[in-house]
Amino acid sequence: LPPAAARELAAAVGAALDNVRRHAGDAARAWILVEDEPADILVTVRDDGPGIPEGRLAEAEGEGRLGVAQSIRGRLRDLGGSAELISVPGQGTEVELKIPKGAVTARGKKAERR
Repeated sequence: LPPAAARELAAAVGAALDNVRRHAGDAARAWILVEDEPADILVTVRDDGPGIPEGRLAEAEGEGRLGVAQSIRGRLRDLGGSAELISVPGQGTEVELKIPKGAVTARGKKAERR
């Protein structure tokens, strides 16, 4: 990935791990899987915490708490990527981050390579 895109992806992974630390409990474990696909980089952050109750993310966003919306989804959307969140109460949470290798910056230019 271009350095700017790699930094944004790393920041999104960090935000996902921060959420595990804050919300999954002290006994929760987290796993990170990085996949190098032909056109994309895919990073999955999974935990074995309690999961997110139905509607909680929308409620948090309505309260002005935009961690998932901005720190994770927004970062990747600005680069042409995506973030999917799957959570089942009692079974943990999985965040799948996908970013194209030719990531484009929010200004419409390809992220610079060094």
